[in-house]
Amino acid sequence: MHILVTGGAGYIGSITTRTLLDAGHACTVIDTLENGHRWAVDERATLIEGSVGDRACISHALSAVDCVMHLAGYIEVAESVAHPDRYCANNVAAPQVMLEEMRARGVDKLVFSSSAAVYGQPSEIPLSEDARTEPINPYGSSKLQFENLLDDFADAITSIRFRYFNAAGAYPDGSLGECHTPETHLIPNVLTALINKEPSFTLFGDDYPSSDGTCVRDYVHVCDIAQAHLLGIETLGRGEGGGAYNLGNGTGFSNYEIVQSCMAVTDTALSIRYGPRRAGDPAVLVASPRLAMKRFGWSPRYSDITTIIKHAYAWHAQHS
Repeated sequence: MHILVTGGAGYIGSITTRTLLDAGHACTVIDTLENGHRWAVDERATLIEGSVGDRACISHALSAVDCVMHLAGYIEVAESVAHPDRYCANNVAAPQVMLEEMRARGVDKLVFSSSAAVYGQPSEIPLSEDARTEPINPYGSSKLQFENLLDDFADAITSIRFRYFNAAGAYPDGSLGECHTPETHLIPNVLTALINKEPSFTLFGDDYPSSDGTCVRDYVHVCDIAQAHLLGIETLGRGEGGGAYNLGNGTGFSNYEIVQSCMAVTDTALSIRYGPRRAGDPAVLVASPRLAMKRFGWSPRYSDITTIIKHAYAWHAQHS
């Protein structure tokens, strides 16, 4: 198939594009390069610099493709709390234009990069796909709003929505990895602090209902996310139906445990300090990935947190 990858110059998008190409598919990438990087786009793919909300640009990008993998969008919880209007515009209004153009051109298959943030503060752990969706921050709301748009377009577009938990790690050989400015994710920030031999690191919140008072998250390797997207798009290519699926390992690690694991991998120490909670952060998010495993035969290859951190370290040691 010829797949249009939106946001294909970003962290998850670039690794997903490589995975699709390695599986024999053709890829066109559309990316504004606001947060993505030209160098991250595989040379086998065609890059179009532009927005999914630019009607002329997205119409051109859709002209020769069979399906869409939508990974473009803003991703920071704290930023969404400060600027909810930006998240509505970029994560909902802009890709609605893409859906309209897909319907007009008869491109009827889409895999969407959604998020566990659609669930909000869970009432039970692990989270299954039938849990209530009550986002507690504008980022999660924007993801859920786009899922609702996909329901509105269901007569013309069959979609699979992957609600993944904390994407982490890097391509195992260190050739592609996480590169955000500013970086707000825990593992890259801890590794950078350790590589730069900073004396301390601040965690946000020490009064959550967990064993050590810090947030608990389910970390899933970026290559396993990419593999799920490949399986999803090939499922749609066979004419099968859509749905929503969690991507995670089913195991939670506290922020404190992640810092300790990063120190062990790098054989470097720093002291841990605590700051106030970040607005919009739920206490615990852990997935039940059983539905994705059952439907797609998906199984994380890199489920061990030490392996995830080692792959991230291989990348950041070269690029910090």
